[in-house]
Amino acid sequence: MEQNKIRNFCIIAHIDHGKSTLADRFLELTGTVEARQMKAQYLDRMDLERERGITIKLQPVRMNYKITNNKSQITNKSQGSNDQYFKSFGSGACDYTLNLIDTPGHVDFGYEVSRSLAAVEGAVLLVDATQGIQAQTLANLHQAEKLSLNIIPVINKIDLPNADVDSTVSELANLLKIDAGKIIKVSAKTGENVDAILSTIVESINPPSGSEEKPLRALIFDSNYDTYRGVVAYVRIIDGKVKKGDKIKFLASGAEDEALEVGFFSPDYKPKESLSAGEIGYIVTGLKEVAQSKVGDTITLINDDLPHVSPLAGYKEAVPMVFAGIYSADGNATKLREALFKLKLSDASLTFQPENSQAFGYGFRAGFLGTLHLEIVKERLEREYGLDLVITVPQVAYKEKQIGAKMVYEEPWASVEVVAPEERIGSIMELFQQIRGIYQSMKYLGDRVILEYECPLSSIIINFYDKLKSVSSGYASMNYDFIGYREENLVKMDVLIAGEKIDVLTQIVHESELNHKSQNIVKRLKDLIPRQWFEVSIQAAHGGRILARENIPALKKDVTGYLYGGDITRKRKLWAKQARGKKKMKKLGRVDIPSDVFINLLKSQ
Repeated sequence: MEQNKIRNFCIIAHIDHGKSTLADRFLELTGTVEARQMKAQYLDRMDLERERGITIKLQPVRMNYKITNNKSQITNKSQGSNDQYFKSFGSGACDYTLNLIDTPGHVDFGYEVSRSLAAVEGAVLLVDATQGIQAQTLANLHQAEKLSLNIIPVINKIDLPNADVDSTVSELANLLKIDAGKIIKVSAKTGENVDAILSTIVESINPPSGSEEKPLRALIFDSNYDTYRGVVAYVRIIDGKVKKGDKIKFLASGAEDEALEVGFFSPDYKPKESLSAGEIGYIVTGLKEVAQSKVGDTITLINDDLPHVSPLAGYKEAVPMVFAGIYSADGNATKLREALFKLKLSDASLTFQPENSQAFGYGFRAGFLGTLHLEIVKERLEREYGLDLVITVPQVAYKEKQIGAKMVYEEPWASVEVVAPEERIGSIMELFQQIRGIYQSMKYLGDRVILEYECPLSSIIINFYDKLKSVSSGYASMNYDFIGYREENLVKMDVLIAGEKIDVLTQIVHESELNHKSQNIVKRLKDLIPRQWFEVSIQAAHGGRILARENIPALKKDVTGYLYGGDITRKRKLWAKQARGKKKMKKLGRVDIPSDVFINLLKSQ
């Protein structure tokens, strides 16, 4: 395939700005998917994505786009003069191969976006005309600019009655420092002017620059596990060529195997003879050990005649923001371990390591990019691998060190960027003061403001976004990045249920919040833990001091229900016997904590 006819790009935007809908229009215009098979959010392949209405996984697809060689219609900066450009393709119509990677918009799935951007030469920056530039729009744009990608600015949803197209165009033009006439205005829902984006992609995005004559270097930007065929690596061919039957090697892991099949995404797997430099596709590796294929690894050919191949730069490791314990309700840690390894193939940002809990036995301490990421992982493990899980309350990772007799803790901090209307700034700044936020800067973006704060990571990962939406009447958006650890006045708060310390509920909290959080957690646990056949005490403690306590009353069976008439002493004897039984049960009984208590505890904070 001629590289000058290939364009690799992705769509980046804030959540709910219309990426998946725009991708649907691309599939229709290029005839990639037949009209009878077309459905909304076609590239969202998981049921979970369709149910929640969000994109969770990146999804590549190849489209064939035919365009007439008309000098007034198309130019390409990377090809020199217009005459030379069109002369090289001859007259008539040209077929272009457009490799699209559809990406998520939520901050918790930012690692999917970073991997997608590293595999392409250009990006369509999509902005909702009713919402304007949002925090994740800025974050994704900064990533694309660092990689020197060609940016195509697009304003979407111009058909809506509340669309403020002129203001959004002005904001975007000022942000990108370009002429407003270069911004494409479309409606992905109706298809209005969407064909102009495809033409601009051909015109503005540079073709791949690799060489088919060099040794094979293929970057793994994603992967999947097939029960029958093993690991399927999603690759961008940087140099060289690979075909079915070639002996391949993974440079990072050292694993070797045979390419059982190669092909591209249509968007389902579609086999072909070979993949060459500049193409995006897949390689069925045959590997059964999922740890042998890692996202960011480089695939090359096993050939003694070829010179030494240096690995590609790969990807910066994802930094987990939230940690929680994952345990199997039936105690089958081996099945859970296998499921986590397979899931990590398609979710490279997931990290985990074994741990042992007094309450739940053997399990794993897993790291996530946010609480939504945690919920999605839990859902996928239960749906795709048939597991019944117990997930503990999510927390951030603290560092601790002993100074004399005192334990000192360091907590992670984050840089937070909020985009909001100017009139909402006062209430938002008050919200940051409540979570120990430190003001950094304020920038104006048209009639809106970009606020920058530094604050404890633990304060923003749980329910902060909901509070931000509430105080801003839904107009604010947020993005955050981890910036390091800081020593603060932190103490450890233990939670005891029926006198037994529950290690998975232990929290590190700031001294100023100790009383409030201790009272809050015992009250919530009282509501969430079902009543037992004996009275259960719930306590929050620091050191040897009890900070708060609540009691869950015992269930009571009517042991005298079958009696009628007679002397009251008969009933008193039965009640006394019942009381002795409950007292004995309180000593020997074990509190049954349902698996959903910890997630519900998180949601109710």
